[in-house]
Amino acid sequence: MQKNITYREIINHLTALANQEVAEHSQYFFKTEKGEYGYGDKFLGIRVPVIRQAVKKYKSTSLQVCETLLCSEFHEIRLFALLVLVFQFANSKADKQEKIYNIYLNKTRYINNWDLVDTTAHHIVGRYLEKKDRKILYELSKSDSMWERRIAILSTFHFIKNYDFQDTLSISKNLLKDKEDLIHKAVGWMLRETGKRSLSDEVKFLKVHYQEMPRTMLRYAIEKFNKEERTKFLKGMI
Repeated sequence: MQKNITYREIINHLTALANQEVAEHSQYFFKTEKGEYGYGDKFLGIRVPVIRQAVKKYKSTSLQVCETLLCSEFHEIRLFALLVLVFQFANSKADKQEKIYNIYLNKTRYINNWDLVDTTAHHIVGRYLEKKDRKILYELSKSDSMWERRIAILSTFHFIKNYDFQDTLSISKNLLKDKEDLIHKAVGWMLRETGKRSLSDEVKFLKVHYQEMPRTMLRYAIEKFNKEERTKFLKGMI
């Protein structure tokens, strides 16, 4: 019989992996200074491959413990908790998937950096909503929280992979006038992913909206276009 994995056991394991040099680099990389998007976040200094190894070791951690870990002040502990939830979601039945989905949406204030969103939103929120009402994504897209807005658009990555583009395009339209660069990049990225599966759907959307799109969003969206096509869009010649 497998023993229960405790909160303290995981904390001790992760803190033993801490590296001050990596932590200092992460503080800079994830923009934690005052006025930056990651302001106030703290790092232990654990690289992602090492965290993923810890996830393999502690993948059966209870949801209760994961929820507590998700409230940690340390970025890597929150990432660990989220990756355990992703693993468990993929390997659970509907009732547990619903619990994980609810934990995720109830704790969005702790899913507060681009890597935390990007590695988890489509695996949990997107997958959960695949055959359900997706109204929550439109609500999140209008949130005051930049991270909830990013969750909204990144969750649609799951739909994109299944050649379902409507919600991506609709939410992208909602976010065209967003003021945050990280939202511009996320929307452009999802439009580019749409184009990989259906170039005609992406181009149709761009022809209508490219002149009002933030420059960064447009550049991300057309990154894979040939030079001539990129130039036409960037110079407003479409």
